Amino acid sequence: MRLMVYSHDGFGLGNIRRMLAICTHLLNSIPEVSILVVSGSPILHSFRLPKRLDYIKLPCLNRGTSGELYAKYLGTAIDETVKLRSELILSAVTNFKPDVFLVDKKPYGVRNELQIAIEYLKAELPKTPLILLLRDILDRSDVTIQEWQKHDYCNAIQKFYDRVLVVGASEIFDIRQEYQLPPMVAEKVQFCGYIRKELGRKSPNLIRSELRLGPEEKLILVTPGGGEDGYSLIDTYLSSLALLSASHELRSLIVCGPEMPSEDRAALEQKAALYPQVQMGEFTDDLMSYIAAADAVVAMGGYNTTCEILSASKPAVVIPRVKPSQEQWIRAEHLAKLGVFAAIHPEHLTPEILLQTLLQQLNTLQRKSSTPAIDLNALPKISQYICTLLAKKKDMVPFCGNCQQPEQLLDLAITKF
Repeated sequence: MRLMVYSHDGFGLGNIRRMLAICTHLLNSIPEVSILVVSGSPILHSFRLPKRLDYIKLPCLNRGTSGELYAKYLGTAIDETVKLRSELILSAVTNFKPDVFLVDKKPYGVRNELQIAIEYLKAELPKTPLILLLRDILDRSDVTIQEWQKHDYCNAIQKFYDRVLVVGASEIFDIRQEYQLPPMVAEKVQFCGYIRKELGRKSPNLIRSELRLGPEEKLILVTPGGGEDGYSLIDTYLSSLALLSASHELRSLIVCGPEMPSEDRAALEQKAALYPQVQMGEFTDDLMSYIAAADAVVAMGGYNTTCEILSASKPAVVIPRVKPSQEQWIRAEHLAKLGVFAAIHPEHLTPEILLQTLLQQLNTLQRKSSTPAIDLNALPKISQYICTLLAKKKDMVPFCGNCQQPEQLLDLAITKF
């Protein structure tokens, strides 16, 4: 059985990391499936890819803080680049002939690059279900509603898509209400919960031993995600260390991110050299091991980093990105109000405020019993749904890990998952 995944990845690491987590879980729970990922991510090759998964690399797109798209490396016009990407996607669909097609975030893809492939599927492979995957929050309500109206996304979902799976929780942010989805679209929405991140490959004790931490030292992990716009966060954090009294035994591990400009990283490394208790690195595909070993985390508010913090139940200070989308701030603000972690708006970020907030988080290492439990069961729910689709298409009972269930429950899983 064949699953095709589209992940445009116009900015940062978020989309591709989320989709790879989903793909890995699917491969572990559905032995018969093979997955082809179509993505513009420039660092897909840096991840450890599981067996039965391969990818087609699309020319990279990027966007500035204004949100305007451009070709990241080719030096070609955006229309020409999107046309090339669109034809590559169509070629992949016509040759791979997926049994299920999973689309990330945009129903028609970036600049409608997916539209001809979707129309081909409906015309030539009408039994192939299309699933749209949305993260918990896209942007401010007014911005998202306007964008969806402009691109006719609701009509696309109603016409082409079988289901909209949301990796979030309706009690935290209900996209059906926030984005005023029409009834025919809203009824296709299923909330799956957030993605629980698996334990890292190394134990916390091993990480702390490798970093040569003393028994009384506390480890602070600093991560700006992909790092392309992470300079200010790390620079402010390093400045905050100058205000730290000697009584606080803190060690810091800063993971800059593979997309940080080389000149930014060089400047930060020069500044970090003033602090012997600071270590810096560029990238790890096992960030969860370091989060689990840390006593607290300082991070941007991307979806994946948030899930890692939630999964490890770590004290954290989140400084979300607010341009070109407000998505990170909305998420951080909602979760901070629930007491899950602390959030600082980047306009209010100073070394003093950051240090004060971090020390407060370190003083609450015993998590409050009043902090609500967050649903982290997205992966098994997505796997169950896709396994059910594949089983119905194959007309057989699935026996695939989390998806084991008798045939008479398949229709129930489709309609009420």
